[in-house]
Amino acid sequence: MIEIKNLTKQYGKITAVDNISFTANKNEILGFLGPNGAGKSTTMNMIVGYLPPTSGQILIDGKSMNENPKEVKKMIGYLPELPPLYLDMKVIEYLRFVAGIKEVPKSDFEHQIARSLSRLKITDMKGRLIKNLSKGYRQRVGFAQALIGDPQVLILDEPTVGLDPNQTAEVRNLINMLRKDHTIIFSSHILQEVNAVCDRIVIIDKGHIKAVDTKENLEDASRDEIVYILKVEGDASSVESILRNEIKGIKSIIDITYSDENTSEFKLSIENEEVRKSLISVLTQKDISIIEIRKVKMSLEDVFASYTRGSDFTTINNDNIS
Repeated sequence: MIEIKNLTKQYGKITAVDNISFTANKNEILGFLGPNGAGKSTTMNMIVGYLPPTSGQILIDGKSMNENPKEVKKMIGYLPELPPLYLDMKVIEYLRFVAGIKEVPKSDFEHQIARSLSRLKITDMKGRLIKNLSKGYRQRVGFAQALIGDPQVLILDEPTVGLDPNQTAEVRNLINMLRKDHTIIFSSHILQEVNAVCDRIVIIDKGHIKAVDTKENLEDASRDEIVYILKVEGDASSVESILRNEIKGIKSIIDITYSDENTSEFKLSIENEEVRKSLISVLTQKDISIIEIRKVKMSLEDVFASYTRGSDFTTINNDNIS
């Protein structure tokens, strides 16, 4: 349904998105996961036609955005991170305005608007001014405008940002409901949100695709990774420097947690069990007090962190991830 081929976006000498490729199948929810500044929103804006790519192709149901932009845009519903709402309009006025922009046939106006209102459970809000709605209801109005025109594809960019836990749960349920009629790309930097609703996950960092696979396959691919929790007393920056520069066999520092001013916890991916011995020996020689060192199983959070944290260490090497 959605094919992204060798997509690149450059701003002068800066490459925001660098030659990325991935697909989303019909009625699939594809999670687009990455840290802030990874290139998620830039990619979303190119897919929906807001930004022209520097190079590459965007195909929706086999049709090219480059060659048939007007036709392809009609196939897409878009909810950006900040919904494009006119606050002084009533909900019903705004949705009629959107239907006009999307060139919905006049004979279908009211049916489509009523359907969108019903699906978002905001029919009783249609006469309210948007500026008087809560953030959660404004987000629903944003969803409603994305559904106008019966698009085959929905692009959702950070749809739960700023919502409280109850509102976030409602958005998750809504996305799962919409999958019956739409192919969905759901962008987020919050792992739990992607994990809760997505069939497959794309991990992007610094404009590059790092992995594309299901949650289960990503975790299985990292099953043989050796990960340790190291808790120490002492200056955290000094310990980090030692780990990075003086101990061979540390593949990545997955995470660093600071308990207090003098205690820190490092999550490390190492090449083999012999590295653990070297780790203890070097830190002991440096008079670093080791409070705890223990082996842990890689979770999806660890997989994500290993792909996106730091550039001085090699990320997980997995030939099975496409």
